[in-house]
Amino acid sequence: MSDTTNSEAAVSAAAIRLWLQKSADVLAEKRAYLTELDSPIGDADHGNNMDRGFKAVVATLSDKEDVGAVLKAVAMTLISKVGGASGPLYGTFFLDAGKPFAGKAELEPADLVTMFEDGIAGVKKRGRAEPGMKTMLDAQIPAAEALKAAVAEGKSAVEALKAAAEAAEEGMKATIPMQAQRGRASYLGERSIDHQDPGATSSYLIIRALADAVAETSQ
Repeated sequence: MSDTTNSEAAVSAAAIRLWLQKSADVLAEKRAYLTELDSPIGDADHGNNMDRGFKAVVATLSDKEDVGAVLKAVAMTLISKVGGASGPLYGTFFLDAGKPFAGKAELEPADLVTMFEDGIAGVKKRGRAEPGMKTMLDAQIPAAEALKAAVAEGKSAVEALKAAAEAAEEGMKATIPMQAQRGRASYLGERSIDHQDPGATSSYLIIRALADAVAETSQ
């Protein structure tokens, strides 16, 4: 068991805002790569859409200390600014992830588990998807499971989120041999095999950005 106290383990609203900034930075950096992944199995717009959406998110960030309000604002921005399926799905993730935390200025490690699980439940319902269908869930669900296991072991938020990011990366890579069952890629049938899912890839990048932001603000 970790001897980290709850106060030391808490994730502040500032860390959440830094997460969103880091997400925007890495999505801008990987814009062309995400579009390259999307070209053979999608509309070749995932990189541009995610970059545009998170640039808009950063532009609307304030110094609010209400984590729930911050995440709701992210959701509304993504739903209105991101095209295709990504906007509604990511918007739903952030909207449902933030609902339990209205008025809260910081999150404990267990709150992070709730944030992931609620966000994923929203994506499942909105996208009518399950793991193994070659979607963003294939990165998000392993991340949530690794996070929950680490928190149950008493790990700090930093340690638990590092485990989550590593699991998300493995989940992302695991989409390569899958046949897509949702979205435009599903129309390709077996031709969707041997391509890494762009949504799982952007999910990994966002989860890694969260791990990096919490590690940085915990120093």
